[in-house]
Amino acid sequence: MPLLNKTTSAASRATSPDLVRLRVALTVFFALDGFIFAGWVVRIPAIKEQTGASASDLGLALLGVSAGAVITMTLTGRLCRRFGSHPVTVACGILLPLSIALPPLTHSALALGLVLLVFGAAYGGINVAMNSAAVDLVAALRRPIMPGFHAAFSLGGMAGAGLGGLIAGSLSPTRHLLGLTVLGLLVTTVAGRALLRLEAPVPAADRPDTGDHTPGRLDGRTRRLVIVFGLIALCTAFGEGALADWGALHLEQDLAAHPGVAAAGYSCFALAMTIGRLSGTTLLERLGQTPILVAGGTTAAAGMLLGALAPTVWLALIGFAVTGLGLANIFPVAVERAGAMAGPDGVATASTLGYGGMLLGPPAIGFMADWFTLPIALTSVAVLAGVAALIGLTARR
Repeated sequence: MPLLNKTTSAASRATSPDLVRLRVALTVFFALDGFIFAGWVVRIPAIKEQTGASASDLGLALLGVSAGAVITMTLTGRLCRRFGSHPVTVACGILLPLSIALPPLTHSALALGLVLLVFGAAYGGINVAMNSAAVDLVAALRRPIMPGFHAAFSLGGMAGAGLGGLIAGSLSPTRHLLGLTVLGLLVTTVAGRALLRLEAPVPAADRPDTGDHTPGRLDGRTRRLVIVFGLIALCTAFGEGALADWGALHLEQDLAAHPGVAAAGYSCFALAMTIGRLSGTTLLERLGQTPILVAGGTTAAAGMLLGALAPTVWLALIGFAVTGLGLANIFPVAVERAGAMAGPDGVATASTLGYGGMLLGPPAIGFMADWFTLPIALTSVAVLAGVAALIGLTARR
C-alpha cells in the first residue's frame, strides 16, 4: 500500500467518523449487489426451462448481461470523475433491483437476452462505482481492507443463494425476483441517503506520486501493470461467474442433485469465499500480495478440478468450497493495486477486465458445454486460475 503522507492526516482529523460511516454504507451496497446477483443466478435453471432455451441459447442470452455490463463499465469511470463515485453508486443501486424483476417475465431466449442487457448495465455500473469509492477509502485508511468489501459481496451472495434454495420449490421466479426488487429499493433508499451525504475522502487529484508514476498522466509501464492486474482479475472472476451461472445446473443436471441442494452449491462457494475474504486483511498484512495471488490461484485450480469432475454431489460441493477459498482475495487485491497505481482510471480498467471475465465466463461455458460436456467446460475455470497464479508470480516485482 502506498503511504498518503499529504492527505491522510487531514482526512483523519476532519472525517474519522465519516470514514466509519462511509465504510458501513459501502459495505451495505456490496452486500446488496451480491444478494441480488445470487437471487438471479439460482433461478437460472427455472428460467431456462421457462424459455425452452438450449445450453447454447442460454449462453447467448447470458451474453446480454456481459454486453450491458462491459459497455457500462467503459463509461462509468468517466461518470465517476464527473459526478462522483457516490452518486453513480446510488443511481445504479436503484436500477439494479428494478432490472432483476424483468427476466422471469420473458418466454424466449431472445427476450431474455434483451432484458439482461439492462440488468448487465446496472450490475456493471454499480461494481465499478463501488470499487472506485472503496479504493479511495482504502487509500485514506492506509490498510488493505478491500477484501472486507468483497466479503460483504460474497456474504450477500451466500444469503441470496440460500434464500433462493429454500424457496425454489415453493415460490415462482416472478414472485421471488419481484420481492428482491422491493427489498433492494428499500436498502438503496437507506444506504444511499447516507452515501450521498459523505464525500470521497481522498480525491484522485490529491493522490501523491509514489515515485514510479503520476496518477492522471500514466506512463507506459503503469498502463501495462494496470492491464496485468486486470488480467489477473479477469482470470479469477471468470470462475466466479461460471460457478454462479452454471454451478447449480451442473449439480442438478450432471449429478442428479435436488434443486435445493443444487442451489446450495453456490452457497458453499460463496461461504468459503466470504471466510477467505474476512481473513484477507490479516493475511495481506502478514504474507503480502504475491503469496496471496500465487497460493490462491493454485488452490482454486485444484478445487475446481474436483468440483467439475467429482462423481458425487458432496465431493463437488467440497470442490466448490475449496475454489471459493482460493479465489477469495485475488480479485480485490488486483483491483486495489490497479487503483493505487493509477487512481480511478486504474480501477475502471481492472474492474472492466475483471467483471468482464465474470460476465463473459458464463456464455463461454455454455458454448463449451455444447461442444463437449458441462463438467469439461467447467475445468476451464481451473486452467484460468492457474494462469492467474502464474501471472502473479511473474509480475511480483
